Amino acid sequence: MQTDNIPQQRLIGKIRQLVPEQVVLVEKFIDSLSQKNEEYNLTLAATKLSEPILQRIWDNPDDAEYDKL
Repeated sequence: MQTDNIPQQRLIGKIRQLVPEQVVLVEKFIDSLSQKNEEYNLTLAATKLSEPILQRIWDNPDDAEYDKL
């Protein structure tokens, strides 16, 4: 067995000890973590895509004068 699989094997062993109702809860929890990860990745991608446009908005002569105050 590879050392990369040790955490997965440990989790599988723990899940196997649970009653079916608890396994369903674990699965729902994992799904919610996956969804949060997807939402984070979408937010990060949207942020990266908007950076060039926001940079053009922020870098303008009027704001540069205001920043000097």
